[in-house]
Amino acid sequence: MLEKTFLKSILKHSFNIPVRVVFWDGSSVDYGEGQPEVTIRFNEKISIRDITKNASIALGEAYMDKRIEVDGSLQKLITSAYENAGSFMRNSKLRRILPKQGHSEKESQEDIQSHYDVGNDFYKLWLDDTLTYSCAYFTDGNRSDLTKAQKAKVDHILQKLDPQPDRTLLDIGCGWGTLMLTAAKKYHLKVTGVTLSEEQYQFVADRIKNEGLSDVAEVKLVDYRELGDRQWDYITSVGMFEHVGKENLGLYFKDVARYLKDDGVALIHGITRQQGGATNGWINKYIFPGGYVPGLAEIIGRITENNLQICDVEMLRRHYQRTLEIWDSNFNNNRDEITDMMGERFTRMWDLYLQACAGSFESGNIDVVQYLLTKGPSGRHLPMTRDYMVK
Repeated sequence: MLEKTFLKSILKHSFNIPVRVVFWDGSSVDYGEGQPEVTIRFNEKISIRDITKNASIALGEAYMDKRIEVDGSLQKLITSAYENAGSFMRNSKLRRILPKQGHSEKESQEDIQSHYDVGNDFYKLWLDDTLTYSCAYFTDGNRSDLTKAQKAKVDHILQKLDPQPDRTLLDIGCGWGTLMLTAAKKYHLKVTGVTLSEEQYQFVADRIKNEGLSDVAEVKLVDYRELGDRQWDYITSVGMFEHVGKENLGLYFKDVARYLKDDGVALIHGITRQQGGATNGWINKYIFPGGYVPGLAEIIGRITENNLQICDVEMLRRHYQRTLEIWDSNFNNNRDEITDMMGERFTRMWDLYLQACAGSFESGNIDVVQYLLTKGPSGRHLPMTRDYMVK
């Protein structure tokens, strides 16, 4: 059969662990030496045409629909595929067609709402108590307490700013508000958060009211590009620039510079590829419409061309791998409830997404980076060593 021959050809050099592949007719083949660590089961034929158009979409959809099933760890399988130089994951001929993207204000709002407005009840089932949906920061040997690690991440970000009381902070893409409200309560800053998610906006607005923070905190349901002439002493933005698109990346940093006061400080935290920018067809179609992971050199170029200076760069790849592993464990501990709430296809899709991202970080295919930036001579008012960041 052509389909079987084609699959054998693309899978033969795709893994650096022993893998068994079982086909729809019951035949099987083992790749690698030793007992298979993972088994891939093809319950139906997968179209050669679909795979050559975009392998990640074709195989991801097949997994969502149970045409493919995996016995063993999806994360281990995907890590192996990313690590192996001959893998189909690295074959540009198998990602010829990508979903169309647009990043107008209307399109950006639709993209953000399609992901973040799935429902707060859904996210509460597998995020930590702070509802923080970004890379945690594991310290003091902690590898299991996600709430502690997310609070540590917020402090790590805010301490890098060397914040002075009664100054102002803008949080671009504020999520469910943990960072901005910590800045208000613990660091005594006057804070503004912006989001395009209606569910996040209402959640943060309720927190501000219920916690008596209306005199020092505000949240806006607005595109970050529409903040007028206001400026802030500090800017934070976590997990945001991945949504703006390749064509808008320079404009994003231009806006960061525009909103930042002279001698202001910004901490920009986002997923970055050290090997260069990339998109993933399946994630773009089903998880993050409009998503683009920029390359490290690309990001640095966009920062410097907008007259921002880099004071510090920190890679947190292993922290995000661990964060995703805990999220997926939480997700599967509540799998029955999630399936009842969202349906089996959605549940399989999100489990694949979480494990695939963990594998991508584990393999070094993607990284997450914190960029500490200043507007003006590089950090002349910041402490001269990093000691202040971990006080």
